[in-house]
Amino acid sequence: MELRPLSPKQRAAAQSAVHRLNVWEGAVRSGKTFSSEIAWLRFSLEGPPGPLLMVGKNERTLRRNIIDPLREMLGGEHCTYVQNSGLLHLYGRGLTLAGAYVDEASTVPESFWRMLLSRLSITGARLYATTNPDSPMHWLKAGYLDRACLWLTGEGALAGAACEEPLDLARFSFRLADNETLGAEYVEQISREYSGLWRRRFIDGEWVAAEGAVYEMLDVTPGGPHVVTTLPSDLRLLRVAVDYGTTNPFVALLMGISAEPRLYVAREWRYDSKGRRTMTDSEYVEALSAWLATGADGFWVDETGRGLPVPIEKLVCDPSAASFRAAWQRRHQRWPEAADNAVLDGIRDEASLLATGRLAFHESCRGAIAEHSGYAWDSKAQEKGADAPLKLADHSCDAARYGVRSYRTVWRRWLGLPPEAEEAA
Repeated sequence: MELRPLSPKQRAAAQSAVHRLNVWEGAVRSGKTFSSEIAWLRFSLEGPPGPLLMVGKNERTLRRNIIDPLREMLGGEHCTYVQNSGLLHLYGRGLTLAGAYVDEASTVPESFWRMLLSRLSITGARLYATTNPDSPMHWLKAGYLDRACLWLTGEGALAGAACEEPLDLARFSFRLADNETLGAEYVEQISREYSGLWRRRFIDGEWVAAEGAVYEMLDVTPGGPHVVTTLPSDLRLLRVAVDYGTTNPFVALLMGISAEPRLYVAREWRYDSKGRRTMTDSEYVEALSAWLATGADGFWVDETGRGLPVPIEKLVCDPSAASFRAAWQRRHQRWPEAADNAVLDGIRDEASLLATGRLAFHESCRGAIAEHSGYAWDSKAQEKGADAPLKLADHSCDAARYGVRSYRTVWRRWLGLPPEAEEAA
């Protein structure tokens, strides 16, 4: 790791992190995590003796975002991680509790956060946390950040308490432009990956509501940036993404990657049992298999135009559709891949590809195009501080998310991101 001097804002945040609660919030790649790590290391050395705890969304993200950078900074002598037990020894202190560090704080349950604060009972105990912005009604912002006694704003000004009953909490707000180590070309590239809601949150560091259209950047004009009338001839890594339904529509999307590079939703197969009989799992398997075996509506044909079996690499399926997956395995002797159903992560992934022009639908995929056009945020969920799309005419949207997530190791390279990376300091 190449260590560089802290920027004035990073230094100000690290030096001001002397309150019971210290929270760094704001844009991705804005430098907030590195500043928080410096403050955490200083507290680990100078804070009161006693147990320490580090919390993350899961062990993988905690290791990637926090533990691995700490090990690179300090070396194995002062920072040792025991993978089998999950113990981190920092300056010889075991991972037990007089301070706590929380990565991606907005993703932990409020009940866990409250319990954690109640355990910080040793005199001089402190909490350090990082988070990306979320809904302005999120419990972390409404119940804690808005009650900070000290706020280093996005503009770089220090502000005092803005409420009558402030908490002993320091809030440090960062924007992408605050990371002085990033080159102008990289900043421009990462800025293009986000638009609308995601840009305001993950580039500008704002806590804004998810409202209106989910994919507001989508242009469904035939021949436009997101709907093509012809497909490139070099599509490869072909996959089928399935959203399973019995009383609801069953949707299968045939997807592939071109050398441009670009991801295409090439064809769509759907069956809606409304007004018709409900198919069994075996019937769904046979119908979908026949569609693929005969060229998927003209997608895979020989020189005479006769349909040929589509050489799909894998089938990615709704993780809850265990019976359909079992039926597919019996028919084809291979298990479908259970899709990653992280809804907001999948929406953000798809929005990034649409914003950069790296995802397009063939005009024949009328159901997928119509559903994506009408895909909207749930205002009632937003009132509760949560982001969730309306569960209405979303079957193609779910299938597309599954497909996009299954390709993520490929398209992350297009965007210059390491596999699985969500952000770096």
